[in-house]
Amino acid sequence: MPASASPRRDELLERAYRYALEHGVADLSLRPLAAAVGSSPRVLLFLFGSKAGLVQALLARARQDELALLDRARATGAGQRDLATVASELWDWLAAEEHRSLLKLWVEGYARSLIDSDGPWAGFATATVSDWLDLLGEATGDIAERTLMLGVLRGALLDLLATGDLERVSAAVNRQLALIGAAG
Repeated sequence: MPASASPRRDELLERAYRYALEHGVADLSLRPLAAAVGSSPRVLLFLFGSKAGLVQALLARARQDELALLDRARATGAGQRDLATVASELWDWLAAEEHRSLLKLWVEGYARSLIDSDGPWAGFATATVSDWLDLLGEATGDIAERTLMLGVLRGALLDLLATGDLERVSAAVNRQLALIGAAG
């Protein structure tokens, strides 16, 4: 990424982010993106350094939204609540229809990070795991319990995004939350 940001770069990043939420980033082509955001491929390359730099900026922008969610969860007193309560609130956010495009982009970035560990996706999956484990850690210090809950939420999210079956997937998450609540 370039050393300094500019208002034009910020504006195009926001437009490109909205485009990426709808179209994804794995097969991102600069020409259609540039046309959609009112720019040119040359300008995008100038502002972001390369296509990889643009992808990194888009993933960083998506992560900003993820971190904003985590900050809202913290602000509501995550440290005061048990793991089942925190996870239930997280699931409510993950399951909301209005977050589907962001979460599809997150899954895309997460999967590509696992495959292309040296490319623009590098570190994305690891960083998001740490972010979520930190938030869940405010409810419990047990790393195994946090990891299990993160696995349940992540697996349920993948299933929900694949099938759209909110009722079935939420019932499974709620059953696991009840088990954790009963054990606590």
